[in-house]
Amino acid sequence: MAVATCLVSSSPRLTTPARGSSSWQRLRNMQPRCAAATGDDGRKTTVRSKASGDKLEVCRVVNGMWQVSGTSWGRAEPSAAADAMLRYADGGLTTFDMADICMFRGAEQSRANQRWFGSRTGLLCTHRLIYSPRTWRPRAPAAHESHMSSTSAARPLSPAAAARPPVPRRLRPARCSGGAAETATAAGPVRVTTVSNSGDSLPICRVLNGMWQTSGGWGPIDRDYAVDAMLAYADAGLSTFDMADHYGPAEDLYGMFINRVRRERPPELLEEIKGLTKWVPPPVKMTRKYVEDNIDRSRKRMDVASLDMLQFHWWDYSNPGYLDALKHITDLKEEGKIKTVALTNFDTERLQIILENGIPIVSNQVQHSIVDMRPQQRMAELCQLTGVKLITYGTVMGGLLSEKFLDTNVSIPFAGPPLNTPSLQKYKRMVDAWGGWSLFQALLQTLKKVSLKHGVSIATVAVRYILNQTSVAGSMVGVRLGLSEHIKDTNAIFSLELDEEDMNSITEASKKGRNLMDIIGDCGDEYRA
Repeated sequence: MAVATCLVSSSPRLTTPARGSSSWQRLRNMQPRCAAATGDDGRKTTVRSKASGDKLEVCRVVNGMWQVSGTSWGRAEPSAAADAMLRYADGGLTTFDMADICMFRGAEQSRANQRWFGSRTGLLCTHRLIYSPRTWRPRAPAAHESHMSSTSAARPLSPAAAARPPVPRRLRPARCSGGAAETATAAGPVRVTTVSNSGDSLPICRVLNGMWQTSGGWGPIDRDYAVDAMLAYADAGLSTFDMADHYGPAEDLYGMFINRVRRERPPELLEEIKGLTKWVPPPVKMTRKYVEDNIDRSRKRMDVASLDMLQFHWWDYSNPGYLDALKHITDLKEEGKIKTVALTNFDTERLQIILENGIPIVSNQVQHSIVDMRPQQRMAELCQLTGVKLITYGTVMGGLLSEKFLDTNVSIPFAGPPLNTPSLQKYKRMVDAWGGWSLFQALLQTLKKVSLKHGVSIATVAVRYILNQTSVAGSMVGVRLGLSEHIKDTNAIFSLELDEEDMNSITEASKKGRNLMDIIGDCGDEYRA
């Protein structure tokens, strides 16, 4: 029987401890050492730990499986992928490398993908986690700081939480402030809105700094430069940061950033800063311990006692475990580990089910742009009824909604700017589904006309248009920390007021494309097709 060996990466931090330190010595002892190749053709080799004697035979050419993560390579169908893996194994390429964050969209996580492959083939698959000695270690808090230490105990249930009665299974309108119509003043649109439900509330900046770009694919991240950039955004009034457990070092960067704010900035700025994170679990049983362990991990990485907002994602609606997870998350909120509970990429039907189960959702983060107006078709109506707000991403389509792509033809090689980031490639597919590049150029021309009228950029107009939509509390603008910054353009969004003529012309240009609800489905369905 052939043997396939699988290596599973735990995504260690790629930093080197000081030479001679205890961490450096452990790293030196744990370094995998390649032994002499075995076999006549040198196809295989053995890696072993000098310290423990553990060893593993691997093929010297390893099949990398990052591409199944769906970020930029298209969708991977599990059965077809397993067939392809069989062909590689039959050809003698028997070692497969994956990670816990590489998964089939809407299917199972990478370890489950490995089980799928093993069950199809009868091949032996062994898991091995690559160890990094530079795991997270909490900083000892200063005496004046009240944030969490690694040994702090969870707060007990409040009397109100302990006495909370069962929630009737009916949809209850929530009290929620914020949104374009509710935050306008005589001086123009304001910077901050509040999302709330059932007594939980959180003030956020209406333009959020999106940190997906730290996950890789946009260039290397220098942590010190990145934290300096985060401080610059916060100093400029852009004080809300959005991240996720799987956005590379995003949560760690936030922890470094918030500690510098504590040391170097006045308490007033610390009070304004908000860190919103997401939890994207695999489809496993949602026990209280499993949920709490993952929430605690984010709290430790972000170095906060309580997460400002936890946004929950679920891959497979046929698995009702999302309700179990959300009930545990709500309990953790009552204990003080989370301030507000939110969703990301849930559709209208599931949002209603969740609300009917008494989960105090304050917002749902969804894809929303001038090209993708799906949230205004069903989701916005439910949000108006219940008070749940929308936080939008993809609003500038990874940069496609900009002067850079005006009067270009990306279908001709080298004729236009390269689509060289995961977000540009993702949203180019949205453009294709909506109506194609020629129609998109007509939309850019409309936006350019409006931008010239107001003396701002196309991207500024695109974000302001979405902020003016029903139930939208805030919109995401991605930040490439330490690589480039758009603080001036982003701040211009707050002073821009689109008149009725502007809004109507953009709406007409948007409606010339296809209805993505008919093609993709409701909000978030692009991740579950």
